Amino acid sequence: MNSARSGKPHLFSGVIAVGVAATILFAGRMIAIHLEHSTLSSTAPELFPLKNQGVAFQRAAARAADVLPLYGSSELVLPQPQKASNFFCTAPTGFQVSPVGNSGMALLIILQKVAALGSDLHGKKLAISLSPIWFLTPTANPRAYEANFSLMLASEIAFDTALKFRLKRKIASRMLEYPSTLEQSSLLEFALQRLASGRFFDRLVLCALWPIGKVQTAVMELQDHFAALDHIWHEIQPSRRQSEIPDWPKLIAKVSGPRTMDKDKIEKALNPDEQISRGSRDAAFRFRMNTAPGWVDLELLLRTLASVHARPLLLSMPIDGQFYDRAGVSRSAREGYYDKLRILAQRYNVPLIEFRDHDDDPAFLLRHTDHLTAKGWIYYDRALDDFFHGRIPTS
Repeated sequence: MNSARSGKPHLFSGVIAVGVAATILFAGRMIAIHLEHSTLSSTAPELFPLKNQGVAFQRAAARAADVLPLYGSSELVLPQPQKASNFFCTAPTGFQVSPVGNSGMALLIILQKVAALGSDLHGKKLAISLSPIWFLTPTANPRAYEANFSLMLASEIAFDTALKFRLKRKIASRMLEYPSTLEQSSLLEFALQRLASGRFFDRLVLCALWPIGKVQTAVMELQDHFAALDHIWHEIQPSRRQSEIPDWPKLIAKVSGPRTMDKDKIEKALNPDEQISRGSRDAAFRFRMNTAPGWVDLELLLRTLASVHARPLLLSMPIDGQFYDRAGVSRSAREGYYDKLRILAQRYNVPLIEFRDHDDDPAFLLRHTDHLTAKGWIYYDRALDDFFHGRIPTS
């Protein structure tokens, strides 16, 4: 009897300790969320690993009326004064651009970020920058995928999103094609395997795992919020905003090039022995394009955006036409890429600007890369401004 009574104070003290700890964590989370929103004008234009790998800063941007999220790859990373995050940093036309991207980031990674945000994107405008290389390479780079993979975002998909089961099943199947990324969480790997199978019994197992997965995701989200709090305290700089309507024709004229002399230098630098007869490699080009996994991931992304009722804009960098001309791929073959992209966008009623008129424009892309020049970014900036202000219709 005495031992039972003596155990009650210890139990009561334990309950109090747990309650106090929970209260502190909850208060810390609320403070972090408040600061994430109140400092958004400073963090939104910045691109840093915590934003890419976490969900806190992306969620804050998704909930802000005057911020346009922009997802892409290495084109968002390279230093360029005219890139959207810099151009709209001071909100000259009433909004900022919040970039999310990294070198080697593929569509499957962007898909996971969008799916993890889920209902936060309901009615939200966002833009996605597409790299043609995603759709012209039959095999993806597993190392690039691994470098950009986020366990927390993957857990959000498996345990915390409201996507339809069939869609989640297809996403899980694609994620399982990169098993090395799931070695750090046997629970997530097991859950994705059950999700991908589609069998009734596996769905029951997945339901049984849901509470554990939900707790794991909540813990990682809490860690993300406290990391965001640390970043805000130590890294952010005060922002400044202004209102100035850009003179787009003047800006485009200012960055147009290269000059004729520059083009001559480029042509003289080419080795004539390396040039191949135009059109001789069209068949190989079409085969690579039609077998690229990027098309599967883009369709899954568009389905996800439709499922969460987001309002996206697709921006596709043009193909480096001069490079492909020299590689033996004709313009008519390259048109297949633009046509296929447009058909897919129309299927999901998503506005698309593919800049096909700049396919052979040497001033639009940095040579032999899916990276925009100053001129390319000004065209991107104008499209983003038109989209945000409703001059490009959305579904």
